[in-house]
Amino acid sequence: MGETGTRAETGARPETARKKTAGLVSDRKAEAAPGPRGRLRRLRTPSRPRIWFELLLIAVSYGVYSLIRNAAPERVAQAQDHARDIWRLQGHLGLDFERAVNHALAKVDWLIVPMNYYYATLHFLVTIAVLVWLFRRHPGRYGAARTALFATTAIALVGFYFYPLAPPRLIEGGHFIDTSTVHHTWGSLATKDTAAASVSNQYAAMPSMHIGWSVWCAIALVLLARPLWLKVLGALYPPVTLLVIVATANHFWLDAVGGLACVAFGFTVSRLWYGRWWWRLPREVTRQPGEPAPGETPPENTRPDGT
Repeated sequence: MGETGTRAETGARPETARKKTAGLVSDRKAEAAPGPRGRLRRLRTPSRPRIWFELLLIAVSYGVYSLIRNAAPERVAQAQDHARDIWRLQGHLGLDFERAVNHALAKVDWLIVPMNYYYATLHFLVTIAVLVWLFRRHPGRYGAARTALFATTAIALVGFYFYPLAPPRLIEGGHFIDTSTVHHTWGSLATKDTAAASVSNQYAAMPSMHIGWSVWCAIALVLLARPLWLKVLGALYPPVTLLVIVATANHFWLDAVGGLACVAFGFTVSRLWYGRWWWRLPREVTRQPGEPAPGETPPENTRPDGT
């Protein structure tokens, strides 16, 4: 009985391997096909990321993101109206808890000051760290994951431009506490009445990219990280970020919902482009015949086909 089962498994494995090999061969043939279809197929096939290109792409993309975000007209009256609309809507839902959380935690110096620094820095640092980790450990998935992140951020710019929204701390008569200003932490550099505020759009609160980027990071860590502690940290990252953005009066919870919608859009774009969810792509990139391994120099007089 056991031998029969073992033989069946042994027989099934070569069959599975043959199917995978056939799929790779057909994919390579499609990629090698001349004309627009072949070029499009190559673009949609995961390839080994090049560090210089990725650094340049991230730097340029963030620069464009900051430029567009801060170039959006600060329609203060409209932003105030939108903020009051959201506050009233949340009140009708019985979920207008932001002010209570803000006032309660603003009194706890040892907690709110780290939250201010968390808000000002971690959404950049953690996102970059996860990108680097994917680049090094999951090169076959990196490009699709990066595409999801970029699409998430790009659609957020539409919200910043067409739906100006005052954060709770800037609502006139809202009685929220601007915790960064009160505690003079580094995050207060871009709050109202500062020189940095003149070049930073204070009314780009919807959607919350703190939430959008944290969810992107969480999905990568929970699904792909191996250590349990890293998975747990990834799972905790979005809810802790939600607490921070509410406690510091930088966002309504509905801004977080907007961030989730952006993530859904970004992941869908990546799925449509690559044909699979990015975490289901192969971890490694299959090297083409004649292609040197990372760090190797291709031999002289070698044609592109490896001969």
